Amino acid sequence: MKSKQKLELTWVGKDNRPRLEPRILIEDAEKSYHAAARVSENDIFDNVLIQGDNLLALKALEADYAGKVKCVYIDPPYNTGNAFEHYDDGLEHSIWLGLMRDRLEVLKRLLSPNGFICCHIDDSEGHYLKILMDEVFGRSNYLTTFYLQVRYVQKTLKQDMDFHKQIEMIHVYRREFGAKANLPRKAASDEKFCYYVDEKTPGHETFIGGKRATIFQQGEYVIRRGDPSEDGLKEIWATGSILDGNSSGRFFRDHLSGRVDNDGLGVLYKIYGIGDDKFPYRYFTGPKRKGATKGKYFQGIPLAKLNSAEDATTPIENFYDLAAAFGNCRHEGGVEFRSGKKPETLIEIIIKHFSDPGDLVLDSFAGSGTTGAVAHKMGRRWIMVEIGDHATTHIVPRLQNVIKGSDQGGISKTVDWKGGGGFRYYELAPSLLEKDKWGREVISKKYNAEMLAQALCKLEGFAYAPSPDVYWQQGHSSEADFLYVTTQTLGSKELTTLSEDVGEGRSLLILCAAFRGNTDLWPNLTVRKIPNHIRSRCEWGHDDYSLNVANLPQAEVPIAPVSRQGGLFDDGDVS
Repeated sequence: MKSKQKLELTWVGKDNRPRLEPRILIEDAEKSYHAAARVSENDIFDNVLIQGDNLLALKALEADYAGKVKCVYIDPPYNTGNAFEHYDDGLEHSIWLGLMRDRLEVLKRLLSPNGFICCHIDDSEGHYLKILMDEVFGRSNYLTTFYLQVRYVQKTLKQDMDFHKQIEMIHVYRREFGAKANLPRKAASDEKFCYYVDEKTPGHETFIGGKRATIFQQGEYVIRRGDPSEDGLKEIWATGSILDGNSSGRFFRDHLSGRVDNDGLGVLYKIYGIGDDKFPYRYFTGPKRKGATKGKYFQGIPLAKLNSAEDATTPIENFYDLAAAFGNCRHEGGVEFRSGKKPETLIEIIIKHFSDPGDLVLDSFAGSGTTGAVAHKMGRRWIMVEIGDHATTHIVPRLQNVIKGSDQGGISKTVDWKGGGGFRYYELAPSLLEKDKWGREVISKKYNAEMLAQALCKLEGFAYAPSPDVYWQQGHSSEADFLYVTTQTLGSKELTTLSEDVGEGRSLLILCAAFRGNTDLWPNLTVRKIPNHIRSRCEWGHDDYSLNVANLPQAEVPIAPVSRQGGLFDDGDVS
């Protein structure tokens, strides 16, 4: 029987997949940064910045964050063949596809069921990437492609180019069917809901016509005109048939006209309990000139129209002219990052449509840290990964300025950013196994007991949670299944004691240097030797899966096995 064929993209080495080591993360407290005090109740402090290979970092995140990320934005190297200042952007086509596939698969597992991934690319690999993402996420989960004008005709990349690159693209996919993007809200009917009232003082509280009211004198308020929105107000003259035609007109006629002698000219009245819009009040103005009798009232969008599914939203656009923003973003965040920096306004568009406040946003090609900066200002939690030194030289100072509130560029004024929050800075731990001088894989000397237990918990799929009271409860996979790591050799006496402590209805996986005795005697214990138990699990000692040909794994010359097994940290002579 012929196997079922499917439409797919093929390339040299497609079936070669890395066996990734799930590294642990080590915090560098000197580079972590938090505000000295809360700025608001919405401050977020548990953000994460990781320096290291992004494929290993994504694997390191998987145990704790699988299914929890709402929005992924990535801006990988475009594979143009150009050498950029901060990273190598040239790879053989098949290698690029393989390394992107590996990352997309882990990112998919990190996404929540209602999550989205947005992948920024240009036409060098954009169409191949679209097919690759169809395979990984499913063609039915493709939502759209945003097309971005990133430069004007006058801004050429190279004088000798035959074709001018003005447009880049962002492929957008959902994790699963049912994920809903945030559609733009619109004013229900026209452009007239564009007035906003700024109250500069508390005003004078009173009652007018049996309704609670606040009176603002001239200079105590400002009525300004802005962009139409669902929060905007429509200006209506209280005159003619309006005075008899609706409740606001009648209220002005019966209770506000004629008050000018008591309240003065240019007064603003805030009357509660009137109207059919989203606001629990309505604003009225009295005459502004002596002898005038007319006034106005300001009405919000009627609730019937505001809540109408037909009128409430508009489709998300798929073309954005951001050439000016791209041209002017070089200094955003107080750090320069030539050839690849993205403007904050672009990331604002992505985060606005594909996440909500409090959601987790991830960028594994962090560059200068734009995604984290914008997510922070918009009240999202964030994770960023960057392999280069600019994780320290660019991203750390940029996010420090965001947290201090001193970064008032980018979208800061739009969102009224005042600072606050924080982040923790991590590096990937070294590989758990290293080779001694005899070519044997042994536990790295850089691991202390705590790191070893944490690493083996991650490798075995256990949550690392050492009990303060029970020494052998270092991790758990359920309420009754535990893990214990020791570099000691365990004999029958120690194993019997452990078995009795564990008791019935619970199990314990023991990873130790060596053991003596028949483990069948203790059915609630599973005993394994390390490192033997884990040697075949991963590609140990592989620190760089970056998009750079020079960093690809090379074939190794096999080393003849040594007859005697050494200790965990033994690199001495074999006798």
